[in-house]
Formats: sequence, structure tokens, C-alpha cells
Amino acid sequence: MSAGSAVSTTYLELSQEDGAAHKFYEVTVDGTTVTVRYGRIGAAGQTQITTFPTAAKAQAAAAKKVGEKVRKGYEPAVRGQRAPRAVTRRQVTSAPSTARAVAPVLWRFGTGSSAFGIHVDDEHCWVGNQSGDVFTLDHEGNTLARFSLPDGVKCLVADDFWIYAGCDDGRVYDLSSKLPFAAYDISADVDIFWLDIHEGVLNVSDRSGGLTVIDHEDEHQWSRRSRGAHAWMVRADDRAVYHGHFEGVTAYAPDGGGELWHTPTRGGVLFGWQEDDTVYAGTAHRVVQRLSKATGTIEATYACDSAVYSCAASPGGRYVFAGDSSSSVYCFDRDGTRLWKLGTGGGSALSMQYRDERLYLVTTDGSLVCVDASETAVAAAQQGTVPVARDVKLAAALPTYAPATTATAVTTVAQAPSGSVVVECVQQNGRLRVHVLSDGYDDSWNVQFPRAIRVPGARYVVDALHPAAGGFYRVRGEIRRLQ
Repeated sequence: MSAGSAVSTTYLELSQEDGAAHKFYEVTVDGTTVTVRYGRIGAAGQTQITTFPTAAKAQAAAAKKVGEKVRKGYEPAVRGQRAPRAVTRRQVTSAPSTARAVAPVLWRFGTGSSAFGIHVDDEHCWVGNQSGDVFTLDHEGNTLARFSLPDGVKCLVADDFWIYAGCDDGRVYDLSSKLPFAAYDISADVDIFWLDIHEGVLNVSDRSGGLTVIDHEDEHQWSRRSRGAHAWMVRADDRAVYHGHFEGVTAYAPDGGGELWHTPTRGGVLFGWQEDDTVYAGTAHRVVQRLSKATGTIEATYACDSAVYSCAASPGGRYVFAGDSSSSVYCFDRDGTRLWKLGTGGGSALSMQYRDERLYLVTTDGSLVCVDASETAVAAAQQGTVPVARDVKLAAALPTYAPATTATAVTTVAQAPSGSVVVECVQQNGRLRVHVLSDGYDDSWNVQFPRAIRVPGARYVVDALHPAAGGFYRVRGEIRRLQ
């Protein structure tokens, strides 16, 4: 508290019966400092701290902020009296497979809870479940680490080196270093269904069929409402954002959100996958459809026997895979000819990824399953010869990491290690930004940095910075505060 000053706090809420909004806004004035905290009701929210030359100017700025919110419908409230908004959880069914043979499963890891999130890269397999656990394994199924997040994991997405987990608490966590950070805090009126990130720009699809785009500073850029609700698919690249919903797929320009094309699909879209020039939509009407990214033209259709929960493709689209609601997995050639259908041996695949002749599935029983998708292994499985699947157990002393939610959670160092980069948190136009101090970087660029640990005037040490196409830097490796 500032010497000789009184602290005043105004707490407001906006909550509509139809669930369109359910958020809070809190302004605290302490001398010349104004602290704004906002987010979805029941969550910690985001915090912005601004300092002013005088206490009078701080009071005036706070009054202006409160007035703006009141005019938008916010009302004074008592913190904690209104319960957090309910979050939509995907309701799925899973019937037994009708396939005559079972897929050649190499190993299976039970996460202990229903799971949707999956990502596979050169070194690791990632799986996230409804309990908020994210596990990393190697490609042979050995467990390596566990991240314990505050709420259920909706999806896992990668953006080059960076791995993000979208959770039911409305936050997106960066899991790229040992200590996860909340990188994005999505508005309380957005009921998240799926996420994708491209060059640090977050794309969010939601229950109402909306698409929200948020930049690297966790600030809203634009939003659109597509023709259909229940938007389970969003994929992004340099050319467009591809939004799949119950009326098909709509492509929007990444800069500004102008509609590029819309294509009705055979049934509502339940999952999406992309390659360089095509996007794949798995639908409730038992098909996967391949669309041209340039025009939206449907180039091929891949027919399954039940609703398609997930899909994937090998590089270049040589093979297309699908997982249905009846615990089966399919493989097609590029033109749509079905090559095989096999049972998963453990539930329907809610998400999947293909890598190096292996198909990785997250199934309705909460398992991460590794299938040998090589031609030799599949041919043997069709004849009834499959390997004995290894049931993976948790390592006895598995390292577990929880998110850093405050500045005090960051390790402090006395000096910057050799080869590291020093950045500083500064006030800029009333906002907290992070800029580079080390030589060899553009000091006018912002650094994408976790809001929860930003302290005005503080300096931090990071392992490395990488430039992004949007004209900002991204942190790679550990973040430490410099004394």
C-alpha cells in the first residue's frame, strides 16, 4: 500500500441468463497505481497494473474504466456470490467395433480420465485428459513427465516448438518449458470447443459457432459467427483460418476475418486436420471430406460406417485415416478407396495423429494408443496376427509440474547465464509490455510473455528468443527473474 493513501476497489459483474456473458471486472486504486483484474466469474482472470503521475490522475483513470463497463451492462456485485459458469463437455458415445480384426496396437497408456488432447512430435507424445493432467511419453510408451493443470484439457496444439493446452478454465497454457504458464485467457463469454495456434496467434472455435482470434499479447483481434453452431474444428495457416461447424467449413482471412469461402459438408463437422494445400473434415454423417484450401472445393470423400470422431493424414495425403463412434479405425488411399477397417481394441478415437507409420489415438476410455500403421503390420492384423500390446504404467517417480500463477513462482537468479537473453517489463501506453535489453535484437518489438508474472520494471532472463512473422519475439526455454 502506498504511504498515506487509502485503497479503493470496485467490483463489477456481467452475467446473462442465456450464458452469452459471465464475467467480472475489478478496479483497485492504491495511490498512483491502478490494478485492473478481469475474466470469467470463478477464475483468477488477468491482471493489468498501470502507474500514473499523481493519485488524482489514477482516480480519474479508474473512474473512466468503471464508467465504460457500467455503460456496457456491468453491475456492482459481491465477489463469490455468483457461481462460475458451467462449461460444455463433449458428450460422446462409443459402440463396439464391427471390424473382424483388431488393429496392431504396440502400446496403450491409460490416463485415468476421459481424454481429448493429443500431440506427437519428433521426441514426445503428449496426451491431456478431463482431470487436467497432461502426460508426456516417448515413442516407445515410457512416461516422462506430468503437468497438472487447474481444469480439464480440451485439446493440445503445437505451434512449431511451442506446445499449448486449452483448458476448461478458459486459459491456454504454454507447456514448452518445465514450468507451464497461462499464455492466453479467453473471454468468459466464449465456450471453448477447439483451438489452434499459428505464429503466436490463437484461434478459438466455440459452442455457438463463433470464431475468436487473439494476438500474441492476449488481446482480441476479431471474431466471426459462422453459419452453424457447435464448431469443433479450427485449423490455421498463413492463408486462412478454417472453421468447421454443423453447417460445413468456412475459411476466413487471417488478417481481419473476411470470408474467403464456405463449403457445406455431408453432416456437421466433428474434427479437422490439415495438410499444406488441403483441409480434412470428419463429419457426423459418416464421412471425411477433403477440401481445397484455395477454393473450398470438395476433392474427395472417404466413407465410414459410423459418425467420424477424428481423422488424420500421412504427409501429402497419401493415406487418410478416420476414427468412428463404433471403436473402429479406417485407412483410405488418397482418392477415397477404403484400404482397411480395424477395431481399436479399446473405445472410439476422439483425436488422432499420424507420424512415421504409426497412428496415435486418444480413445473414449481415456487411453493413448499407439498403432503400427505400416503396410506389413496391418496386413498381418487383417489375417489375425497382432502384437501383444504393452500396457504402460506410470513411472514411480514421475516429475510433475504445475502452472506458475504469480510472479513469486518464478526462480530468481543473481546474474544472466552465458548465452541467455535479458528482457524487461515496461509500461507502454498504459499497458505492461516486455522488451529485449540484450544486444542483437530489435528493442521496438514486444516479447510474448506470461501476464501472470509481469512486474513493472522487473528484468528477466530467458534461454532464447525467436522472431515471429507478426513482428514480435517468442520465449523458448526457462524464464527466471533477474535480481
